[in-house]
Amino acid sequence: MTAPAQDWTIDNPLWDAAKPRLSVLIPFLGDDPVQLAQELAAQSSHIEIVLLDDGGKDPALATRVSEAVQALPAPARFVKLAANVGRAKGRNRLAAQSRAKHLLFLDADMLPDSPAFIADWLALITAQNPAVAFGGFSFDRTPARREHALHRALALRSDCLPPAQRAEAPEKHLFTSNLLVRRDVFDAIAFDERFTGWGWEDVEWGMRVAREHPILHPHIPASHIGLDTAATLARKYEQSAANFARVVEAHPEVVSGYASFKVARAIRRLPGRALLRAAARAAAMAEPLPPKARAFAMRLYRAALYAEVV
Repeated sequence: MTAPAQDWTIDNPLWDAAKPRLSVLIPFLGDDPVQLAQELAAQSSHIEIVLLDDGGKDPALATRVSEAVQALPAPARFVKLAANVGRAKGRNRLAAQSRAKHLLFLDADMLPDSPAFIADWLALITAQNPAVAFGGFSFDRTPARREHALHRALALRSDCLPPAQRAEAPEKHLFTSNLLVRRDVFDAIAFDERFTGWGWEDVEWGMRVAREHPILHPHIPASHIGLDTAATLARKYEQSAANFARVVEAHPEVVSGYASFKVARAIRRLPGRALLRAAARAAAMAEPLPPKARAFAMRLYRAALYAEVV
C-alpha cells in the first residue's frame, strides 16, 4: 500500500543564520514562482523568501522550485503541502513559517515593476512602520494577449488604480497580490479560514483591519502576469458568490456602500434575472465584442450571481 503524502519543508543554506527585515511570502498552486523569487532575491540581502505550494500535483514544478530555492542569493524556505488548504489558510501558514517583523504577501503570478521594489518597501518600513500597506499593481510587464483582453479591461477599470483613488476606500482596494503587514497586526488579525474557493477573503480581512489600523496605499506596484481567460474568470466569480454572502453578513455597513452590492440588490428584484444572468455571461464570452463592452457584461454577470445571495 502506498504511504500517504506528507507536508515537507526545505531551507537553503542561508536560512538558519539570517535575520531578515522583511519576509516575502509567496503561495502558489500551479503557477511557477521561480522568476519572481529570483528577481526579489537579487534585489536585497535584507529579506527572506518563503514559498508555499498549496497542494499542487505537479512534481516537476516542485522539483524546479526546490532547486531554485537552494540557489537563491537570499535566505529562502519552501513548504510543500500534501493537500490544498485554500487561500486564507495557506497565507496564514506562510506567515507562521516566517520570521521578520514585516510580511509582504505577493502572488506567484506577479513581478516587481521596479528594480528598487524591495528597497522601496524597506524605505517605507523605516520611515513609517506601517500596520498595513498595499502597493498596487499594474500591467507594465504583462504581455498583451487576445485571450486575456477581458480580464485586462476589467482590472484596468477597477484594480489598477492610483494610490489616491485606492485610498478613498482603503479596505476595498486591498489584495494579497502586493500586501505589506506588520507582524503584530497579523498575529492579532489573521485571514478568516472559513473562506473557501476564490475571492473576498483579502477584502474581508481589510475590513476587520481598518477598524483598528490605518491602511496605507503607496505607489510600489508589481505587474500581474497571470491574467485569466473569460471562461476561467467566470468560474472564479461563480465560486466567489458564497464568499460575498459571508462578507455581507459580517460587514453589512461597509458592503452596503459598494456598487456591486447595490446592483445585485436591484437585480434580485427583477422577475427575469436568470435570463439576464445568462445573457450577460454570453456577452462576456463573445470575443468579437469590444473589451469594454465585454467587461461591462462580466460585471453585470457577477452582480447577477451575487443577486442570489444578498
